Amino acid sequence: MSNPACSQFFLGLISGTSADGIDAALVRFEGDDAPLRAELVAARTLPWQPDVRARLVWLGQGGALESLDELGELDAQVGEAFAQAALAILAVAGIAPSQVAAIGSHGQTVRHRPYAAHPFSLQIGDPARIVERTGITTIADFRRRDIAAGGHGAPLLPALHHALLHDPGEHRAVLNLGGIGNLTLLPASGAVRGFDTGPANALMDLWCHEHTGRPYDEAGAWGATGTIDTALLERLLGDPWFAQPPPKSSGREHFQRAWLAPHLRNGMAAADVQATLRELTARTIADALRANQADTRRVLVCGGGVHNPALMDALRRAMPGVALASTAESGLDPDHVEAMGFAWLARQTLQGKPGNLVTVTGAAGPRILGAIHPA
Repeated sequence: MSNPACSQFFLGLISGTSADGIDAALVRFEGDDAPLRAELVAARTLPWQPDVRARLVWLGQGGALESLDELGELDAQVGEAFAQAALAILAVAGIAPSQVAAIGSHGQTVRHRPYAAHPFSLQIGDPARIVERTGITTIADFRRRDIAAGGHGAPLLPALHHALLHDPGEHRAVLNLGGIGNLTLLPASGAVRGFDTGPANALMDLWCHEHTGRPYDEAGAWGATGTIDTALLERLLGDPWFAQPPPKSSGREHFQRAWLAPHLRNGMAAADVQATLRELTARTIADALRANQADTRRVLVCGGGVHNPALMDALRRAMPGVALASTAESGLDPDHVEAMGFAWLARQTLQGKPGNLVTVTGAAGPRILGAIHPA
């Protein structure tokens, strides 16, 4: 197994809730938890093959495959794709596999059931194949241990957000706008907290694809032509999940087409529904922030939603008096913060350090996360 003390680099891999590609980030870390310095050496997003993505999206929205054989083959395909993403980023950076201490592979979430009678979170992407193809120690299944300890297994990045973005001079929050939104609360002093807020891009992407054929509403342009349907918005906001206190987490299997359908009425313009879904994202985030850290002065945004000006404007309107900015202003590429996070989690695991925060996930205690698959 590689010795992290003798290697400078860690590699993070993740395909998020939107399943729009595999994010790969090669990172060099220096220092300990505080202060921690993270240099993003290279990063890129590799698109899924269309047929694989279609199956991943179907599964993520609560769909079922025909057999365990099909799930096993998909797990193998995802593992192969993750390995290719790792090799591609190393080629771009000119870094040999021997220089990488470990890969942290989140995999692709196909179910997240923290409220089940026997809670679980399932990510696929065979880590053994990543090891075989890259020759690099790979750490995966980061969520299982936290869930076994009574936590939600999510979110897992607030500890890294604190190490890189905390400011003792102001109350801050980090907002990830992926398929699902989540907040990390960084008070000037005191415990870090974090939780999911509900749909961010997932429902907007789904509705856009259904009505335009495009995978997402680029720059929010189509939704900007619509008008918010206040009655629809109030029906959507009535879901009891939004009122639940943290710890809380969710995914596409809850906020999906079947969740939206009962709230729709005949004659609604598609662009108006899109505008309303955008407002739903903004309102649920703003409401969650006011309920849990009302004195927040700055929100740093990462994830694909940061590139949607209409959504960013909606967030500014919903959070008057709060400075809203991309994490880029703090030196973190907003498109690759999550992949960097799983590189960091791999580092934590190899160093024998916990990766979760009890105040975030609700676990019984700090836990070393992930299973190590040695090279």
